Amino acid sequence: MEKKNLYTHLLILLVLINLSSSLNVPAIFIFGDSVFDAGNNHFIKNCSVQADFPPYGSTFFHHPTGRFTDGRTVADFISQFIGIGLQQPYLEAQIAMMNGSRKEYPSNGLNFASAGSGVLQGTNKDWGVLPIQEQLRQFKTLIEEKAINRSVVERSLFFLESGSNDIFNYFLPLDTPKLDPDAYVEAMIKEVTNLTDQIYKVGARRIVVFSLGPVGCVPARDLLPAAPINRCYGKMNAMVKKYNKALESLVNDISTRHPGAIGVYGAVYDTVHHIRAAPTRYGFSNVNSACCGDGPLGGQVQCGKEGYKICQNPQGFLFWDYFHPTQHTYELISEALWEGKKSRIRPINLKTLTNLTLALV
Repeated sequence: MEKKNLYTHLLILLVLINLSSSLNVPAIFIFGDSVFDAGNNHFIKNCSVQADFPPYGSTFFHHPTGRFTDGRTVADFISQFIGIGLQQPYLEAQIAMMNGSRKEYPSNGLNFASAGSGVLQGTNKDWGVLPIQEQLRQFKTLIEEKAINRSVVERSLFFLESGSNDIFNYFLPLDTPKLDPDAYVEAMIKEVTNLTDQIYKVGARRIVVFSLGPVGCVPARDLLPAAPINRCYGKMNAMVKKYNKALESLVNDISTRHPGAIGVYGAVYDTVHHIRAAPTRYGFSNVNSACCGDGPLGGQVQCGKEGYKICQNPQGFLFWDYFHPTQHTYELISEALWEGKKSRIRPINLKTLTNLTLALV
């Protein structure tokens, strides 16, 4: 759909813009992988993908929370910008409901994200992670049980971010893919399309889909025999760009496919690329290696595992561990998403999206 028509559709959806209050958005519901996981994996029995040990969380929380970084994630920063509390991992809240220590689910949303998961259901399934389809099933069950009020759902933000693990795994030497890159990306996009359709059906109206960052630049590329050390892995980033392009096209169609809904695309890849091109402007001394890990680029050992080393100033590093950004990087990405221009998030930024009053259909 042409951009002009997209913006016209958007204007038709709006009743008014209320820039004086953020109470239009009471909650955020979050689905995805380790970029968003706030501790769900800690509560999954026999799940091997964990960040529930030091020094994770050391910069902000001063203890591990299950987040795969030294502090807050993008979802945390956006919650703070809106003025609501940080979302609790769904599995933690569920336990509290079952043992009676909590009478109802939190009013500020829930985080369903599971580190290591992908948009393809088979991605890392042997590691005990929850695929994004299962995350959505958990949410739909809460709606069906009337544990979450639909009127709250209709006013909330929905965050979707997944796909990095699928694409990284495509290049693993022991995982011989059965599909060519185009077909693989197409299969991923088919899953995301279904996910956006499903969350709309249960009431989602503000749907935010985040692009992947430059996965080919993560320090963990050192684990791949074909990947270069002295530069990003071009083949992997080419596949990421292909996925991101199709993802944006999908998001642009949300308002026509789903009356009353707005789809917003967060161009995270472009934001990170911009930072990498001028690191000192953003306070970075290192945009290639992990602050915490070991081996070339700090990409061979997970932070906190035997033999790891840690830098003295995480704020100066783009990457915290072999896969994940530092809190400082997440903060810069969050600021771009919150009030950035269309080169960072489109068709509108999250601040504008939060302050819209929608005509609910």
